Amino acid sequence: MLSVVWEPSAQQSAGGSGTSGTPEAAPIQLTAAQLFQFADAARDAGDYAAAEAAYRALAGNPDIELRTEARFRLALMLADRMQRPRDAAVELRRILDEKPDVARVRLELARMDAMLGRLGAAEREFRAAQASGQLPPDVERAVRFYASALAAAKPLGGSLELALAPDSNINRATRADTLGTVIGDFTLSDDAKAQSGLGLSVRAQGYVRLPIGSKARMLGRISGSGDFYRTGQFDDYALALQLGPEFQSGADRVTLSGGPSWRWFGQKAFSRGWGASAVYQHPMGKRTQLRTEAALSRLDNQRNDLQDSTIYAGALGIDRAFSARFGGGGQIRLSRTAARDPGWSDWTGGGSAYLFREIGRTTLVLDGSYARLEADERLFLYPRKRVDDRFAVGLSATFRAIQWKGIAPFLRLRAERNRSTVGIFDFSRRAAEVGLTSAF
Repeated sequence: MLSVVWEPSAQQSAGGSGTSGTPEAAPIQLTAAQLFQFADAARDAGDYAAAEAAYRALAGNPDIELRTEARFRLALMLADRMQRPRDAAVELRRILDEKPDVARVRLELARMDAMLGRLGAAEREFRAAQASGQLPPDVERAVRFYASALAAAKPLGGSLELALAPDSNINRATRADTLGTVIGDFTLSDDAKAQSGLGLSVRAQGYVRLPIGSKARMLGRISGSGDFYRTGQFDDYALALQLGPEFQSGADRVTLSGGPSWRWFGQKAFSRGWGASAVYQHPMGKRTQLRTEAALSRLDNQRNDLQDSTIYAGALGIDRAFSARFGGGGQIRLSRTAARDPGWSDWTGGGSAYLFREIGRTTLVLDGSYARLEADERLFLYPRKRVDDRFAVGLSATFRAIQWKGIAPFLRLRAERNRSTVGIFDFSRRAAEVGLTSAF
């Protein structure tokens, strides 16, 4: 029979005084079943430190069923009694790394995601749980309950991602030495051609969610992103604020939002604008979710008034869980840019798709996209009207086996090719990001 050695603390030793005159207590040898009893009793008595130590000792047991049970009980204690849902989510994810088809664990992970405000992640776990095909009727009811209860998610939160980002073309410029125009070929300066560099990539987001009724809440969000380089000449960063209501009706959700945005390039103001959007999410069966979006924005280009524009956009997307560890989705998108100058006005349409796969404690995501842009008219300087075909493919991996406090390293690789009838917009790019992100 497998046994575990448990060393009581001085306060738990004979006499309870912990003084030097008290003889040391001999180690107590407990079976796994007895250690579970000890941990549960400590938990129920409010001695969470002792309970956590015992559960973690059991989580190292070579028997997968014993360590699964220990991690599950530890996760529930961390979440419901110690208000540590992030740590609980890490323990639940460790269970799923070894046993991906345990639907109850996925439901609890979805609950942790909801408590942390990660509604999209919670919905993905619901779909994965239902894709396992192991949900009895009472658990199916629990899924519907949890899905409709996402409105009670964490009212305040945020996220931060940092990465080193080597890039072969940080300014997304042509590699050609000359540019063809209606008055002849121009020789391009080095700054106007593709530049490679190593930068720091930062992505941050914060939100507040306040209830305004039994089935509605007000959502405020601030988000920022930036790529920073040593010289600052090609620094590119943006900030956006959004505010609006979210409405829940059964499993359906409608989100309305609007607010201002700003962008800087080369450490100087590049554009400012405002926008509004409406998003509708609807489950299609147990494994699939439909998402539609309509958006309207007004952009003020602070370097070229001819590019001031109104942008109309619409998108339709589907996400599906094929199994508990495998899923994917796709989106089609159409937008209209109505600029002051017809040469900067265009129609853009395209699509994207992704697949994800969990392999052990690593999550892999493969994505690809295509977009076609056609301008209304040619710009007076160029001999042809602008028509672009842009292709992109990416591969990312999150390594949860190396994690600390819910943070894990990730690697992203990306390749882009934009073929354009106007040489200045014709470019190729290879980029990578190596950094830290959420571990679950």
